[in-house]
Amino acid sequence: MERLKLVLQYFQSNSESISNGICIILALVSVKLYTSFDFNCPCLPQYNKLYSLGVMTVPPIILFFLGVLVNRHTGVMMDEWMRPTGNRSKNPAVVKYLFSAMIQRALLAPMVWILVTLLDGKIFICAFSVSVDPALFQGLPNNTGLDVIKIMAKVPCREDVIFKNSSFRKAVSRYVRCHSQAVGWSILLFLIVLGAMGRLIKPCFDDHATFLQTRYWSNYLDVEQKLFDETCVLHARDFARKCVVQFFEDMREDTVLYLPHPPFISNFREDWEEEEEERLHGITKQQQVDKLLNKWYYSKPELDVTRISHRPKTCVTWEDREGNTLYSDV
Repeated sequence: MERLKLVLQYFQSNSESISNGICIILALVSVKLYTSFDFNCPCLPQYNKLYSLGVMTVPPIILFFLGVLVNRHTGVMMDEWMRPTGNRSKNPAVVKYLFSAMIQRALLAPMVWILVTLLDGKIFICAFSVSVDPALFQGLPNNTGLDVIKIMAKVPCREDVIFKNSSFRKAVSRYVRCHSQAVGWSILLFLIVLGAMGRLIKPCFDDHATFLQTRYWSNYLDVEQKLFDETCVLHARDFARKCVVQFFEDMREDTVLYLPHPPFISNFREDWEEEEEERLHGITKQQQVDKLLNKWYYSKPELDVTRISHRPKTCVTWEDREGNTLYSDV
C-alpha cells in the first residue's frame, strides 16, 4: 500500500510524471485491447494480407493520436510555437524539446501493440501463410479439390474441415509464428540498443548546459500556464461572487432595518473586502478582463522578475525608553 502511494505521488508531482503515467496506462490498455480482440482471419488469398495490414496499422495509428491528444506537452508546444513574439522572444530549442518529448511518449502504446502482435504471431500467420512453401511440410490435404494457394490461405482457420486429423496446419503455424517472434524480438532488441546508445553517445556531442537550459524553460512554460490557469480560476470565482453579491444588494428593498453595528463586524468586513480586492488584482470590469487576457496572449511578459523581487520592504524596529535599538525585523 505504501509503495502504491509513492507511485501515485510520483505521477502527481508534475506534468511530466503525469504524461509518463498516461502513456504507461495507454500501453497497458493496448495490451488489454489486443488480448480482448477476437481475430477472424478471412482465410482468403486476396484478403488475408489486407486484413493483417489493417490490424497492424489502424490500432497503432489510433493509439498514437490518442497519445498526442492526452499529452500535456502537445498543448504547451503548440501555444509556444503559435503565440506572437510580443515582449518575449521564442526559443526554437524549447519547441523541439517539447516536440521530441511528445513524440516519444505518443509512440509507446503503438510500439507495444506492434510488438505484442508480432510476439503472438496470429496476424503474421494470417498474412504470410500463403507465402510458405508447402513442400517443407508433410500432410498437405490434396483431396479437397482446392488449389495450393487457397489451402495455404486457410491455415489460420483452425476450425476448417480440410485440416481435420492433419498436423499440416499446426506445423505451418509454428513455422510462421517462429518468424513472427524473431521479428518481434529483433525490433525490441533494436529499440533497447538504440535507446542505450542514445543515452551513452548524446552527452558526448551535446552541450549539457544547453540541455539543462532547454529543459528548465520547457518546464517553466508548463508551470507558468498552470499557474495562470489557476489564477484565472480564482479570479473568476471571486469576480462571480462579487457580481452576485452586487446584484442582490441592488435588488434590496428600500426599507432597511437599522441596528447597532458592532465594531468587530465592521473591521471583519473591511478585512474581507480588502482580501477580495487583492484577489481581484484591481480587475473589476469585463473590458479589463478581456484586455488582460488579450495582452497575455499577444504580449507575454518578458522573463525578468527583478522589479517584484526587489520590492521595498517595511522594517519594524523595537526600541527601549532611551531610544536604543533592541530588535529589528522585516
